[in-house]
Amino acid sequence: MIPAAALVEIPQKSWKSASTAIYSASFAAMGITFSILGPTLPALAAQTHTSLTTISYLFIARSIGSIIGSIGGGRLFDRLAGHLLVAGTMAIMIATLVVIPMIPQIWMLTAVLFLAGVTNGTLNVGGNVLLIWVHGSKVAPFMNALHFFFGLGTFVAPIVVAQVVLLTGEMRWAYWLLALVSLPIVLLTLGVRSPEPQHRSGQPGNEKIDLGLVLGFFLIFFGYSGAAQAYGGWIFTYVTRLGLANDSAAAYLNSIFWGALMAGRLLSIPLTVRFSPKAMLRADLLGALISLGLVSLFPRSLIAIGVGSAGLGFSLATIFPTNMSLASRYMAITGKITGWFSIGSSLGALVLPWLVGQLFEPAGPELLIYLNLGNILLTLGAYFYLVKRLEKVGAQSTSQGGVPAPPAPVREA
Repeated sequence: MIPAAALVEIPQKSWKSASTAIYSASFAAMGITFSILGPTLPALAAQTHTSLTTISYLFIARSIGSIIGSIGGGRLFDRLAGHLLVAGTMAIMIATLVVIPMIPQIWMLTAVLFLAGVTNGTLNVGGNVLLIWVHGSKVAPFMNALHFFFGLGTFVAPIVVAQVVLLTGEMRWAYWLLALVSLPIVLLTLGVRSPEPQHRSGQPGNEKIDLGLVLGFFLIFFGYSGAAQAYGGWIFTYVTRLGLANDSAAAYLNSIFWGALMAGRLLSIPLTVRFSPKAMLRADLLGALISLGLVSLFPRSLIAIGVGSAGLGFSLATIFPTNMSLASRYMAITGKITGWFSIGSSLGALVLPWLVGQLFEPAGPELLIYLNLGNILLTLGAYFYLVKRLEKVGAQSTSQGGVPAPPAPVREA
């Protein structure tokens, strides 16, 4: 570890690069913990001797934990050294990966998934807000890169599960391998100084918050996360229950979804310079609608499911980072504000996967597609509400002699 006295001597440019790399690596690890649950869900049900309906409560436990982590993490990152918090949270997250495949009882597994959710919520808030504090108004491409690495983690985990199960016949080795790979991030994080919160670097900390704007961003985070977690978490079980593919092929299909999400975030990095966040959000939601529409027309066609999964992943790819970048143009981004955004995301990840789990067996697997389709339609409505609200804010700013939608004057640490 680098001595504390030496940390302040790291050149500003190198410090920014090191910090960005740390947040990206932690988001890759967070993506692993999110997507590994989907392809191992049937195995965890067998491990705990429970049904799929019961095992779906793991999504609720994780999401409730994520909400609590978002609330507490948002306040902690405003007050304490951010990198110390990231390192400690990462250590706890790695520990959950180690113990999950060894737990024989559903109540114990639920408690561990709750703890994993707390770490995910805390890291989600921390990575987003720390990145904004590091890069200020130039954060857009870095924000998309950050969430690309989350997509990378979600893409890698199902492939690792498939390969490890083929080689060993047990999914526990996949959990342990991914935990081992994530461990160096903790040590690297402790070697770089933390950025300074906005309110300590001169950014107003008690300015009036437009609750209508917060609600609009909140609803889009809710819809995005609900779609990603419900589809990514249940498409493996959907395909295997309908007898469309075996476990190994279904795991690869799961990776198609997460891989498309990853690719979309990578390809969108240069697009953030050419297109406005509003235009990108509109295109994303329409693409998701078309992709789910295709699967709903051919719900038992493996080709349609593969194409629709790729299209949905690609369309959902930039919604979170673009929504975050758009928010940073209209308000000062603090840990508290980011915490509310993360709560919206966590609630989305709680409600839709839980609904799918409760209705999957009595209503049939196709319900997964129809619930996601309805969710995207509602999210599109939230987008149009947000656009109207942003126009109102811009008009008010102009009438006061300013310019519409000024970027938040974020200072760099």
